[in-house]
Amino acid sequence: MRGEKKVDIIFIVSLLLTGAVVGLASGMLGVGGCFIMVPVQFWVLTSMGVSVDVAIKVAFGTNLLVVLPTAISGAYSHNRKGSVLWKQGIILGITGLVGSVLGATIASNLPGGVLKIIFGIVVILGALRMLTAKPIKQDLEPTDRVIPYVIWGFPLGMACGIIGIGGGVILIPIMVVFLNFTMHKAVGTSTALMIFTSIGGAISYMINGIGTVGLPDYSVGYVNLLQFILLAGSSVPMAYVGAKLAHKIPAKQLKIIFIVVMFYMGIKMTGIFEFLNLPL
Repeated sequence: MRGEKKVDIIFIVSLLLTGAVVGLASGMLGVGGCFIMVPVQFWVLTSMGVSVDVAIKVAFGTNLLVVLPTAISGAYSHNRKGSVLWKQGIILGITGLVGSVLGATIASNLPGGVLKIIFGIVVILGALRMLTAKPIKQDLEPTDRVIPYVIWGFPLGMACGIIGIGGGVILIPIMVVFLNFTMHKAVGTSTALMIFTSIGGAISYMINGIGTVGLPDYSVGYVNLLQFILLAGSSVPMAYVGAKLAHKIPAKQLKIIFIVVMFYMGIKMTGIFEFLNLPL
């Protein structure tokens, strides 16, 4: 395609390392790596000369595709432990898929600079939540009624599509506080829901990006297949390693590092450092 940007070996290594770090942290802490993978992809792409508008959308679309194998693996593992409520997860998933398609379509038509700031704000809020979150005890059972899941599934999916994330940091608190899930079942069922939102969002970014000038090589619309392979290929196996190391390395210190990195990424993406003329 005319105007495509080629990937440098340094950027390939950066993406492989990012996937490995994110996978390790995910396996040890049970957190997603969207808040790191999106900014790194954005910076890699803009360093290659890709415009801000195209770079942020490719980062979002590709990230949603990376979420898919992780969500499938997570749903399989949690299902073996009986933590996935499939009826609720499928209802949330179908409505979330519709919302994710719409959210990704909206994002594809917004200026890249606006999306970058929105994402940065969400990252900062996610870091604050990780910093202040305390275990929530839930003794009630999730309802079997369809309507509450439809009402919540659509906007949750739309939010995931707009900011290009799987959505665990958004989904789990909602499921626990408003839908009566225990924490374990919320985590397990959210992985099933993310299968749907990632598929809907990724396909929408692909379709909406077709014909865009200035895409990097190996792109299908706003989804870059090379970045997907590099990130998923290193993050999925390292998540397994992280799970094995979960009880051998102090998770508290790792969590603090992860939160600090999230704050940095969020502040960087919002442009605060640039506004203050700080070389960070």
